[in-house]
Amino acid sequence: MTSPELDTITAELSRPGQDVIGRLAKLPAANIGDAMDRLGVADSAIQAIWPGARLAGPAFTVWTRPGDNQGIHRALELARPGDVIVVCGGGDESRALLGELIGERAINLGIAGFALDGAARDAEALGEIGMPVFARAITPAGPYKNGPSRLGTPISFGGVPVLPGDIIIGDSDGIVVIPREQAASVADAAEAVFDDETNRRRAIVAARHQNQ
Repeated sequence: MTSPELDTITAELSRPGQDVIGRLAKLPAANIGDAMDRLGVADSAIQAIWPGARLAGPAFTVWTRPGDNQGIHRALELARPGDVIVVCGGGDESRALLGELIGERAINLGIAGFALDGAARDAEALGEIGMPVFARAITPAGPYKNGPSRLGTPISFGGVPVLPGDIIIGDSDGIVVIPREQAASVADAAEAVFDDETNRRRAIVAARHQNQ
């Protein structure tokens, strides 16, 4: 049984529609960042811990003491399938907030992935099971599990504010955060950026062939 606090978090977390998430998931993070005037782009040190990892989904936020993953375990009790668990871990690189075991549990729960302003471990194993994890560092050192932590609150993630339900997009360039209430307009603008860049690339290729 969850506590009243956790029940309240679940009830108050408003998520955007899957249609707009799907549109944003098809776009490069760079195009989305351009469409938002280069705002909403997380610190470039936070990257995928295995090649090809991609994130797309609404944020379930966790604010935790550096090096401690009690809050992540609590979040897994509440996050819904398709959520991205976004963790403000103080940028700590000394202890991994999660590894393969949490990754396996998250897959079984349908979690879309993790974005950590902190460290992770078991990078190769997480890649093998296909659990997307973006983190500031990789270390074999395990976490503490004592707390404290806060769930479902506004957090700072890689220098960007994140509210519960904001859309997280991550690819090989890094992570962008789209405010939930701006999701549809950002998708429109980012699709326009993508189409413009696609047309310019085609024009360059056509001109190259003409000159050959």
